[in-house]
Amino acid sequence: MKIIGFVSSLVRPVRFLVVAFTCALLLLTNAFPALAIGTTKSAPTEATEQLNGIQSKTDEKATKPPLGREETQAETYKGLNEVQGDADIDKMKRPENSQNATTVEDQVENLLEKVTGKK
Repeated sequence: MKIIGFVSSLVRPVRFLVVAFTCALLLLTNAFPALAIGTTKSAPTEATEQLNGIQSKTDEKATKPPLGREETQAETYKGLNEVQGDADIDKMKRPENSQNATTVEDQVENLLEKVTGKK
C-alpha cells in the first residue's frame, strides 16, 4: 500500500504539467490562428466581375434545357468548361506553362548541395 501512495505522489506533478501544457497549447492555437505568411493580400472586390459573369452564365444555362454534345464541345473548346470559359486560365498550372518548374527532386538536390557545400 505504501508503494501505491508513493507512485501517486510522483504522478501528481507530472499530471499537473501535462494538463497545464495541454491548456496552454489549446489557448495558443485558438488565440493565434495560422498566419498566411508570404501571401499577397487581395482586394475584396477583385475578380467579382468575372465571378458575376460566371454566375449569370450558370443561371442562364440552368434555365435552358441541357446542351447537346456538339454545343457542349463548342463551348468547352473556348476555355476550361462551358460555363467558366477562359476565366483565370493564365493562373492555372498546365504542362504548357510549367516547363520551367523545378521538381521536388531538384529542390532536394539544391538543398543538399547548400548543406554539404558539394556540387
